[in-house]
Amino acid sequence: MLKDELDIVIPTIRNLDFLEMWRPFFEQYHLIIVQDGDPSKVINIPVGFDYELYNRNDINRILGPKASCISFKDSACRCFGYMVSKKKYIYTIDDDCFVAKDPTGKEINALEQHIKNLLSPSTPHFFNTLYDPYRDGADFVRGYPFSMREGAITAVSHGLWLNIPDYDAPTQLVKPLEKNSRKFDLPLRLPILYVDAVMTIPKGTLFPMCGMNLAFDRELIGPAMYFGLMGDGQPIGRYDDMWAGWCVKVICDHMGWGVKTGLPYIWHSKASNPFVNLKKEYNGIFWQEEAIPFFQSVTLPKECTSVQQCYLELAKLVREKLGKVDPYFITLATGMVTWIEAWEELNSAEGTEAEAPNGKNE
Repeated sequence: MLKDELDIVIPTIRNLDFLEMWRPFFEQYHLIIVQDGDPSKVINIPVGFDYELYNRNDINRILGPKASCISFKDSACRCFGYMVSKKKYIYTIDDDCFVAKDPTGKEINALEQHIKNLLSPSTPHFFNTLYDPYRDGADFVRGYPFSMREGAITAVSHGLWLNIPDYDAPTQLVKPLEKNSRKFDLPLRLPILYVDAVMTIPKGTLFPMCGMNLAFDRELIGPAMYFGLMGDGQPIGRYDDMWAGWCVKVICDHMGWGVKTGLPYIWHSKASNPFVNLKKEYNGIFWQEEAIPFFQSVTLPKECTSVQQCYLELAKLVREKLGKVDPYFITLATGMVTWIEAWEELNSAEGTEAEAPNGKNE
């Protein structure tokens, strides 16, 4: 499905042996691999995949001074792949994520489910209690307005994870052994945690977006999928995807588009170190208590009719409002503006074409 209209973006610091498990599902698609960390390190990629490999030297060469908006030593570097892609859709996945199985033992084609989510409408303006009414065998419940059953365009499909949950460091520390299972724990009779459902996140509701199993309509919402300035040289990490999610949701609400969450699941194979994570998240744990109310209160002016206009307006408000919380947000707002400038430069009809990456599979 959509093999000529979708790129798979993968940030990594290691060999991509995990692609072997995904070969039946990914081999027909083009991969954009963004190598984080030391650009001199050789990344091994299994043969048979069509890919481009970008490292920090490529990012600096292609973006020049605007490369300052791309994070270093953080998975937020993946958003460079969104920028250089020329496809309509993006699927992004982490290199510690593997093919999951549903409760029947069947391997889950996560990419196929994401595409189905993106190609079917969303219901952000009126909640359907039987989850996604556009899935096969489902429908709208009694009392759902007929005038709203056409739904809205779906901009984002947010997938979930089996095995290792996407927890913050404090939760990791108090629940070190917790796993997300695909079946009943028979001795303890724990409830089933694999939920066979997709739902639209209602308009006006924020959510913590995770970038390890995520698909979106790049042509629609791509300019807002900036994962911020995190990692090396910054006072915060592990909030890159959530920052993008808050910005994206506010803009989708303004534009009348939908965001879905639920299926598909992937298998998250390993938990990161909670003590390392706590150091990265420490400031964010405090700042999110200011940032979330900020996003909840944002109202974009009706004059903002494009994603770029919306995003630049958000950047201005971040500088004005959150800049009082910490100077970091002034730096982040500058990065947001630079991101849009770089996006426009690489993607406008008059803009320059991206130069060849460090590695390309012919």
